[in-house]
Amino acid sequence: MKRIITSISTIIALALPAFAFAGTWTIDPEHSNVGFQVRHLMVSNVKGNFDKHTGIVEINDKDITKSKVEVAIETASINTNVAKRDEHLRSADFFDVARYPAMTFVSKKVVKAGKDKLKVTGDLTLRGITKQVVLDVQGPTREIKDPWGNIRKGATATTKISRKDFGLLWNAALETGGVAVGDEITITLEIEMIRK
Repeated sequence: MKRIITSISTIIALALPAFAFAGTWTIDPEHSNVGFQVRHLMVSNVKGNFDKHTGIVEINDKDITKSKVEVAIETASINTNVAKRDEHLRSADFFDVARYPAMTFVSKKVVKAGKDKLKVTGDLTLRGITKQVVLDVQGPTREIKDPWGNIRKGATATTKISRKDFGLLWNAALETGGVAVGDEITITLEIEMIRK
């Protein structure tokens, strides 16, 4: 995981000369949340989080569409508040954390989608499979200074993916029809950033 984060930091550092008007921000994991939701038994939604994640955001103040974001999420940090279920999700049936310790998102394109709204297209890599996804972003917010002198911004991003697209194929058929776990996953990122 540290190697992945170091690589992301190196990529961003090399890109800095091209961002004369850009500010570098780090995602504050203590005040951010990487959450997901999936249909369970065709009757309810199960929600969970990934508790360990890091990221770097380059916000171009002159042209927001030239901004960039890279995020790494530790798959073993999955938390649905049910230990037995989390153990299964870490297994080869789902995230196979022993082989794939992290999932990553690297932005490729940013476009405006209305007042304080963006669409961020990028590559999501999960279980060694990379697919293009689009994040609907609200923000970033205006800058604020916290009581300790840090400059902060925030943003909310959402997207939906098919878990089958990333090799998450395990399921169980129900006697009444349907399956135990839905295919569509809703992902919600509540991000708080600190300017470097």
